[in-house]
Amino acid sequence: MDISILTRAVLAGTALLVAAVPTSAAEPGRLLASQCAQCHGTNGAGPGFEEIAGKDLFNDLIDMKYRPIEGIMDRQARGYTDEQLRLIADYLSTLPGNGDD
Repeated sequence: MDISILTRAVLAGTALLVAAVPTSAAEPGRLLASQCAQCHGTNGAGPGFEEIAGKDLFNDLIDMKYRPIEGIMDRQARGYTDEQLRLIADYLSTLPGNGDD
């Protein structure tokens, strides 16, 4: 194998690794809220499900966690501590919504 090809491959791999490392700490709750993207979209305003961007959902999430199981959101909420639900709600409230309530 040509050394220049190997060198380029190593440099390219290193560049990918560096690009993958965040340069600043992510907003609290962002990683936790990534689970929400499966249904609500990566920006909290995904098609087909209720928009969650720009809303304070903490009380709703707590209600879902402690009420009898009615659906998937009740099961999802049970997977988090109350503090994690607060972080998720706080993060989602910072996302720009479409203004509908």
